[in-house]
Amino acid sequence: MIRMMKTVSVIIGYAAFITPQFKRIEKRLLEQDDVYKRDRLAFIEPKKWAHAVLKTAGVTVRVNQENPLPAKSVLFVSNHEGNFDIPVLIHAIDKPFGFVSKVEVKKIPFLDKWMTLMNCIYLDRTDRRSSLQMIKDGIASLKAGHSVLIFPEGTRSKGHGIGEFKAGSLKLAKSAQVPIIPVAIKGTSNIMEKYNSKKMVPGTVEVTILPEISPDIFNDRTLQEAADYIKNIITTEINKEG
Repeated sequence: MIRMMKTVSVIIGYAAFITPQFKRIEKRLLEQDDVYKRDRLAFIEPKKWAHAVLKTAGVTVRVNQENPLPAKSVLFVSNHEGNFDIPVLIHAIDKPFGFVSKVEVKKIPFLDKWMTLMNCIYLDRTDRRSSLQMIKDGIASLKAGHSVLIFPEGTRSKGHGIGEFKAGSLKLAKSAQVPIIPVAIKGTSNIMEKYNSKKMVPGTVEVTILPEISPDIFNDRTLQEAADYIKNIITTEINKEG
C-alpha cells in the first residue's frame, strides 16, 4: 500500500512539479519548424516522468528490438495488459508518440496539458461519435508527421490472454498510409492487476518492438484480417519461452 501511495504521488506530483515550465517548453516547441524535432522536445519530460514512476514502483523494463524505427510517422499497435502499459511504453520506445486515452484521464490533475503537448487523443467509450472523431484525429495526426500508439483491444486484458483486436483502429494506418509497428508487452498485469489493483508489487516487464509492417498489408487484407494478423504476431511473441 505504501508503494502504491508513493507511486500515485509521483504520477501526479511530477506532472505538477514541471507544470510551471510548461509555457517555456511550449514556446520552444513553437520555435521548431521540424515536426520530429518538436515531438522529440515535447517527449523529454514525459520520458523523465515515466522513469520516475517506474523507479518508484520498482519496475524494471527489458526492451527487445532488432530493427531501428523509421524516421517518419508510424502507428504503434500494442496489446494492453495493465495500468503500467503507458509509462512502460513511454520509457521503452525511443520515438515520440501520442496515444489514444480514455477521456476519464482528463480528470487527473496536471496530466492533461502534457498529454495535449504529446498529441494524445481522447476517447469516450460511451459515445460512438467519439470513436469516429478519434479515428479522424488519429489520421490527421499521422498525416501531420506525428506517431500514434493504440491498444486495439480497447481495454486491459489483466493477464488473461489477449483480447480481440478491433479492426476500426487500423483505419488510422490505412488512411494515413503509414507503417505499423507491432509491440508486445508482457508483465505489467503482475504489478497491480494480479492483485485486483489492491496492492502494487515490483516486477520486470518485457517489451518487444517488432519489425514494421508496410501499409501495403491493406492491399490484400481487410481491416479485420490485418488486425488478426497483427494480433497473431504479438501473441506469438508473448508466448515465447524465456
